[in-house]
Amino acid sequence: MANLPRRMTAELIGTFWLVFGGCGSAVLAANFGGVGNPVGIGFLGVSLAFGLTVLTGAYALGPISGAHFNPAVSIGLWAAGRFPARDLLPYIAMQLIGAVAAGCLLKLIAAGAPGFVIDPNAPGAFASNGYGAFSPGGYGLMAAFIVEAVLTAVFLVVILGSTHARAPAGFAPLAIGLALVLIHLISIPVTNTSVNPARSAGIAFVIGGPALSQLWLFWVAPIFGAIAGALTWRVVQPGDA
Repeated sequence: MANLPRRMTAELIGTFWLVFGGCGSAVLAANFGGVGNPVGIGFLGVSLAFGLTVLTGAYALGPISGAHFNPAVSIGLWAAGRFPARDLLPYIAMQLIGAVAAGCLLKLIAAGAPGFVIDPNAPGAFASNGYGAFSPGGYGLMAAFIVEAVLTAVFLVVILGSTHARAPAGFAPLAIGLALVLIHLISIPVTNTSVNPARSAGIAFVIGGPALSQLWLFWVAPIFGAIAGALTWRVVQPGDA
């Protein structure tokens, strides 16, 4: 694996790509032409976009940094004994920088449309994550915590299993990307899907309001889930990791 500065740069680029591609699809293309217009890509398109960002980013940058692109993934890999504690803060810092940069650039592009305005109090505003009145489906705090924690735990199991020495070589990014598609298909109506604290922070820091005040959940639940998934994997893994 590359030296730490190169790995940090790869994490910045990969997280930027994830937030810009995934949230960009939600902001610019999900409802293009108005709600119900067949030109818009909808939930399915946004789910695919998030999965494709991880799939392409993992193939391109995985050999450099391991393609975490997500603080919860980095912490989960550490909990599973796959990642050194000394590299956690540098990775998380670069992931946050990449996410915020993507959010800022996306806002700049979106502002080019006539009549562009962000209502931070609208559910899912600018692809933000939220619960209660700010959940796309009005789901409460407990439901949001459960879905974010459980789906992040499963995501870690997929990551750890598909990158195990006994897994088929070369297919890990495909499995991980498809898992993220499925995660979004399940949870967009609940929280607008995070499972990634950097993804949530990158948008919340740009629009403020409820997205920022509720950001704590989208750190606590994914990190809790990631550690739970990692510990579960350590119990069931086939032999040495």
